[in-house]
Amino acid sequence: MTDWMFPTQSPTFVAPPTRETAVDVRLWLWIIAALVFLMVVVGGATRLTESGLSITEWRPVTGVVPPLSEQQWRAAFDEYKKIPQYRELFPDMDLARFKIIFAWEWSHRLLGRLIGVAFALPLAWFWVKQRLPPAVKPKLLAILALGALQGVAGWWMVASGLDKRVEVAQERLAIHLLLAALIFAACLWVAAGLGPSVRLVVAHGRRRLSLFALTLLVLVFAQLGLGAIAAGLRAGLTYNTWPLMDGVFIPPFEQLFRLSPWWANLLDNVTTVQFNHRMMAYALLALSLVHLIDAGVTAGGKAARGAVLLFGHLVMQAALGVATLVLVVPLWAGLAHQALAMGVLAVATLQARRLYTAESE
Repeated sequence: MTDWMFPTQSPTFVAPPTRETAVDVRLWLWIIAALVFLMVVVGGATRLTESGLSITEWRPVTGVVPPLSEQQWRAAFDEYKKIPQYRELFPDMDLARFKIIFAWEWSHRLLGRLIGVAFALPLAWFWVKQRLPPAVKPKLLAILALGALQGVAGWWMVASGLDKRVEVAQERLAIHLLLAALIFAACLWVAAGLGPSVRLVVAHGRRRLSLFALTLLVLVFAQLGLGAIAAGLRAGLTYNTWPLMDGVFIPPFEQLFRLSPWWANLLDNVTTVQFNHRMMAYALLALSLVHLIDAGVTAGGKAARGAVLLFGHLVMQAALGVATLVLVVPLWAGLAHQALAMGVLAVATLQARRLYTAESE
């Protein structure tokens, strides 16, 4: 047991933590990452069951308590009846059905609160006990700030669907998901940095491997954003064939850019949104295969195994994406596709972190 954990000489002196003594901090960050993963899956279920607009108020503290009496349930249901989603999509919904969609959204928000507590309280304890490496402290504060921003972004997203729309704005949904993905990846990145470094077998090509892995990580984030836009626009309910879209591999230019200004097609044109999501999937598959070959030839060992794992995850995700599309987005496939997307992000993050550490030493 080290002196910085249990000082024996001076009660005022605490030696700096080392990588070997940061196991508990790593475990805590892995748990937070697992909770964020769970929250993303629950968020996907909330979206797919059209439950996200069932709670029309943002009460960060008192909202932890759901309606308890029949009168409170009816009051909450009456508030939901005031928004366009109820009037246009579910005018025949009864109180029993409302309680189901309310439960999904309430669970999603409760999990977000629990993650905030599970991050903030241990962070304060580790900080007071001086069990955090100095270089890690600003990174953890940044993750905490991202968590606070995520709560605000979540309500900002919900608010977009309470007035003139029957669903949340797809661009706000994408921002909400990307913030969750950033928190998830940041926890994994910091946790991996507290563990042992990976040493490559050969000296040449380290920088190239590292930059390529970081590029793949950025593209995975981009694909998550494109997928969220597609989900928010319900683009998966159209062009339910593969590999062709309405009989062609590349839709005509006039279909891809029928909206003005041109950038509106990136958010509001179902054809363009689904096409972009498909093309990014192909690009990720091709580039991850190149990375696999490069890592195998250049480095071998854990670097190559990580590249194989990343390519394998992307192949599975692409296959699941095709199945989800062809089956017209059943609930189980949509949830599995979103969960596996976070799995791809986890593998891409750890591979990039592994090679970044090896390259920088």
